[in-house]
Amino acid sequence: MKKNQRLKIKKGDRVKVLLGKDRGREGMVKMVLPKEKKVLVEGINLVKKHIKSRGKDKPGGILEIEQPILVSKVAVICPECKKPTRVGYQITSESKKIRICRHCKNLLNGAKNVS
Repeated sequence: MKKNQRLKIKKGDRVKVLLGKDRGREGMVKMVLPKEKKVLVEGINLVKKHIKSRGKDKPGGILEIEQPILVSKVAVICPECKKPTRVGYQITSESKKIRICRHCKNLLNGAKNVS
């Protein structure tokens, strides 16, 4: 992937994990990190972090936090056909670039068919 290339996955997309310990699970994208080519997915790639106690008001313990996952390990789920898909682009008559599903050719941001 080129240095300044945009990612095809956006915040709020529903994605399916293709590789790793969470393979097959689905979740919503909470944050996109384009410079690192990673996304933070809700409930995916949880790790345990040990926190040291900082007095009476801040007790220590073990927290489960989400870590970013590589974009290449997730696929966007089309809201219409409910399948993991690659993202395609189409130029509208108003010269706007929109994201479409490669399977059913519907918009990925919730609108109806563009054909």
